[in-house]
Amino acid sequence: MKKIWIGIAALVITIGAASSLQFFSLPFQAEKEPEIVEPPLIDSLENQVFLYGINVTGLNIVEGTVRKNQTLGSILAPFNVPYQIIDEIAKKSKEIFDVRGIAADKKFTVVTPSDSTKAQFFIYEPNPAEYVVFNLDSIDIYKAEKPASFRTKEAGGIIASNLAVDMGNQGVTYDIIDQFADLYGWSIDFGALQKGDKFKVSYEEKVIDGVVVGVSDIQTAYFEHKGVPYYAIPFEQNGEVNFFDQNGESFKKAFLRDPLKYTRISSRYNLRRFHPVQKRYKAHLGTDYAAPRGTEIRSVGEGTVTHASYTSGNGNYVKIKHNGTYTTQYLHMSKIAKGIKPGTRIRQGQVIGYVGSTGLATGPHLCFRFWKNGKQEDWLKEKIPPSEPISSANKLAFESTKTEYMEKLAAIKLPGDPEVLLAETPKPAVPAKSE
Repeated sequence: MKKIWIGIAALVITIGAASSLQFFSLPFQAEKEPEIVEPPLIDSLENQVFLYGINVTGLNIVEGTVRKNQTLGSILAPFNVPYQIIDEIAKKSKEIFDVRGIAADKKFTVVTPSDSTKAQFFIYEPNPAEYVVFNLDSIDIYKAEKPASFRTKEAGGIIASNLAVDMGNQGVTYDIIDQFADLYGWSIDFGALQKGDKFKVSYEEKVIDGVVVGVSDIQTAYFEHKGVPYYAIPFEQNGEVNFFDQNGESFKKAFLRDPLKYTRISSRYNLRRFHPVQKRYKAHLGTDYAAPRGTEIRSVGEGTVTHASYTSGNGNYVKIKHNGTYTTQYLHMSKIAKGIKPGTRIRQGQVIGYVGSTGLATGPHLCFRFWKNGKQEDWLKEKIPPSEPISSANKLAFESTKTEYMEKLAAIKLPGDPEVLLAETPKPAVPAKSE
């Protein structure tokens, strides 16, 4: 059935005309009277009212919030739903939404016929973007997305502390900060930034009911380090979109800069370091990344696992051969990721384990080791060749694209100027299942 989404103002008019639709408080939440709020997902078609894709014309609507320790059974008990139905719903819904995941402070809605107190539909919102519909008559369960809009977010800033703090102060999410660090990781040492360095970035936000529920990949970016500009221009070449600098050199490398998302280096490659456990001077042939226990560890490049085991010194560790030249190793994991074993083929960025302190370690961190032609080298000093630059055949097209994106980046304001936030572009919701 075709549905037309409308706003709250239109809802009020529709409800005024359709007096048969009633809203009730929850009788079983006596300790706190719930606020009566107009349902946000209502559409109207020729005097019919739809809520979450359901025709609720003439039906009663009860809205509530899950209380601590409430279950599906305790929520539906006041609505005369037999235990057998609740049990059948719980069993049938596992592949779509396991009802054991119903959590406190999440919104739910119960729909009942106008002449009965027995629930006909139960709708649960596990997150701001989705809802799950339980048809208690037909024992049918399905999940759908709320209608969303997408808007371009542009942010710029000046480094005063560090990348994460200063980008966060401009409202940039951690996901985008991680992407930004990966993008510029081989061009800029983020552990040696200077005050006054500048950044700009553009990406998309997904918005539902006025709340940002997700972000896209970076669309374009700019970083100025020690007065040197680094533009990141997206361009399609050989059927793949990658970022190139203003000179047409590719940002893409055979390896990611770091095996953890944006983090802190706690110890560098050092041929004479005082070992914190063994209490003696010895070579430290790796790079240590400090991170909380359980942080995901990712392979810096494609390759094949040669070792995935435990030793008293390394703890839980994984070793990956990338090609005939390069090999990497990841030590002191709390645990190795599922499915990672010798012979497993690994893609760049794949999670291979989790930060821990197994083996000779005083606290949670990752010791990352890097071999080149069979010899351990200082990872932070390694120069990895980039992917193919802009070809001669694509130079004219790239120059046109570069001009377009450099103009967009120039328009992004730095602190002190108003932030640029472009208009929202509505996108249709995923059609909900209807009766």
